[in-house]
Amino acid sequence: MTVLIDWPIWPAHGTVWGHLVSDSSLDELHEFAQAAGLPARSFDLDHYDVPIARHDELVAAGALPVSYRDLVRRLERSGLRVKGRDRPGAGR
Repeated sequence: MTVLIDWPIWPAHGTVWGHLVSDSSLDELHEFAQAAGLPARSFDLDHYDVPIARHDELVAAGALPVSYRDLVRRLERSGLRVKGRDRPGAGR
């Protein structure tokens, strides 16, 4: 059971964003995020969006830094990945 974080590269809202995921359960992910003080609104079906300003803090709290590609691969392997076509509103 591991919480993973990728390097923030996604620009939005005046900063860049990364992703925080669990490779085993959403419960583990939510517990980690709550303990770290991440707002519930930053959860997006299978991950939390995290700004670059929080990256080092989350790594210090125990999130394992991985590449975006590795993060997606491990999320898919866990069975927790929600693909774009399966997201609410996709295909409209």
